Amino acid sequence: MDTMRRLTLANAVLAVLILGGIVEGAHAQQMDKMWGEQVLKLQAADAERGRLLEEGNYAMFIHWGLYAHIGNQYRGKTYYGIGEWIMNSNMADIPVGEYKTLAEEFNPVKFDANEIARLAKDAGMKYIVITSKHHDGFAMYHSKVNKFNIVDATPFGRDPIKELAKACKKHGLGLGFYYSHNQDWTFPGGGNGPKKTEDGRDVDFTYYYENKCRPQVEEITTQYGPIAIVWFDTPGSIPREYVEELVQIVRKNQPKALVSGRAGYGLGDYRTLGDMEVPHENVEGTWETVDTTNDSWAYAWYDNYWKTPKEILHRLVSCVGRGGTYMLNIGPKGDGTVPELAARTLRKAGEWIKRYPQVVYGTDASPWKHALPWGDLAKASLKAIHFTFVD
Repeated sequence: MDTMRRLTLANAVLAVLILGGIVEGAHAQQMDKMWGEQVLKLQAADAERGRLLEEGNYAMFIHWGLYAHIGNQYRGKTYYGIGEWIMNSNMADIPVGEYKTLAEEFNPVKFDANEIARLAKDAGMKYIVITSKHHDGFAMYHSKVNKFNIVDATPFGRDPIKELAKACKKHGLGLGFYYSHNQDWTFPGGGNGPKKTEDGRDVDFTYYYENKCRPQVEEITTQYGPIAIVWFDTPGSIPREYVEELVQIVRKNQPKALVSGRAGYGLGDYRTLGDMEVPHENVEGTWETVDTTNDSWAYAWYDNYWKTPKEILHRLVSCVGRGGTYMLNIGPKGDGTVPELAARTLRKAGEWIKRYPQVVYGTDASPWKHALPWGDLAKASLKAIHFTFVD
């Protein structure tokens, strides 16, 4: 049963969420070397660009690509691990040529951009970030510079990101793009990719950068209207000057867009903590945590360990209380649909957020700087203290 008491104060200040116990954070994955140095750069002059993270605090991440069609089952064998890495040598070790032919079977005819945007809206999320190209090199939009994309290489023949951009605008959501700028396992010269072209020429990273990475970042920042974020990932050993150029492309084409800290070399606008990391103490500056609704980022047929609505709220409010943003991932299936249990739990959590929006949006970090034994709290611009009990 939910009960609520309101006490009016002259200069109010707090919104309190009690979720029936101590909120426990997930163990952070130690991948700093892969993500590179992150410097918190947003200043007062960047207030407009930073408003999405500062006021929204809750977003949807979408990992969807050719790997969703495989679903972690390849040649009759199940591979246990994060779905978007199925091609990698640490999992199924699928040869480049063989992986590319799988695109001929990828036909997500049940994909409904409007339904996904509505799910994010119902869940209480303020923007969506979707994988435009992950480490496998497959573009989930119509790329003119490389044919290994969902329009040219599959029977589907549609641009789902174009459809999602339209749906986000309809539902008042921001839209951002994940782009793996260093790793590309299928394009010659890309990080952890082939070292030779199809005609046998030896190439290096510059070949990949000039012929695919840079022009694709130009594409995603010019073809889909205003975007909120470009979410680069795993910079690895990409040269600094290339990251600087990519950031400048974003600044030129999307002056209001944020650049994720995982761009590398401290050139991003904000910090992303470790995957699934919910800190125990306040973190200074502008930051986010990325998490999943189950265990895998991309769809894996066997992974039904879905977070409950209460777990989602625990982790969301813990991030808000520590001063950050919570971006929660879904992994659509190969046919384009969102797993039913994931959608159900998101909507259920969203019902609670709709009743108590002051707990999530436009808040500041807890003045106590950590969770308290009876729950958590965040500083809000309200003239009351809201005590909310969730059974």
